Amino acid sequence: MLKLKLLPVFILLFAGLHSGYSQLGFSHEIGAIVGPVQFRSDFGVRNHEGTNYGNSGFGIGIVHYINFAYRADCNCYSTDTYFNDHFKLRSEISFNKTKLDHHGQWAEGSGENAEKLRRHTGEANNFDIGMQLEYFPLSIREFQSFSYRLAPFISLGAHYTSYNPKAYTTYVDPATGIADNNILNANNFWDAWEPGSINPSSGSAWSMVTSVGVRYKLTTLSDLMLDLRLQTYFSDWIDGLNHQLESNKNNDYLLWLNVGYIYYLD
Repeated sequence: MLKLKLLPVFILLFAGLHSGYSQLGFSHEIGAIVGPVQFRSDFGVRNHEGTNYGNSGFGIGIVHYINFAYRADCNCYSTDTYFNDHFKLRSEISFNKTKLDHHGQWAEGSGENAEKLRRHTGEANNFDIGMQLEYFPLSIREFQSFSYRLAPFISLGAHYTSYNPKAYTTYVDPATGIADNNILNANNFWDAWEPGSINPSSGSAWSMVTSVGVRYKLTTLSDLMLDLRLQTYFSDWIDGLNHQLESNKNNDYLLWLNVGYIYYLD
């Protein structure tokens, strides 16, 4: 909860940065993004098609750009430098949610452990705020003047994530015929997991974000955007599950294919 309270501080920090760039005269863009998410975690078999498509959710967000190529204070282009003509600074507030199940050979097998996996479900809920620097190989000025309609880009940045996972079990103890639904009862989960592997506590973590995408010029003041993101968390608790078996080698990460609408404010 303490870390959740820090989120307004980051919002104010970004607002201050944007205000500073406004003082320099750079123009602004705002937009909205939405699209499907594949959450790659300790649920299911890693790199398994059924896991990847089965553990899919959605993401939504609001984005803001600093456009260095154009000055809002004079309605003119800025100084013609390579940086100004090929880079934009993107900030974002977003949310993604994915329901999680175990897929693959271990959950599809027979026996009590397979049944425990099938009865174990979860949910990833993540609120993000962060920044990315986007690089456009083609000229931003020429794109804005309709010299071409498509402008590819790549980006790299960091996000601060507030996560709030959920965990459930409906496993029925064969000795009693009762499902206690207790996620603290290790007997409800895979036998080889050590106690404490299930922990759906809220927390926060940093993550690295990289993406590849393209913009399509709709009008002088608007673009469509298609963006494929890889977001790697510096924590393995984003999904509320962190067992120590050999198969758990990587931290949680996600793939997000989003489409966006971008509007030029100035």
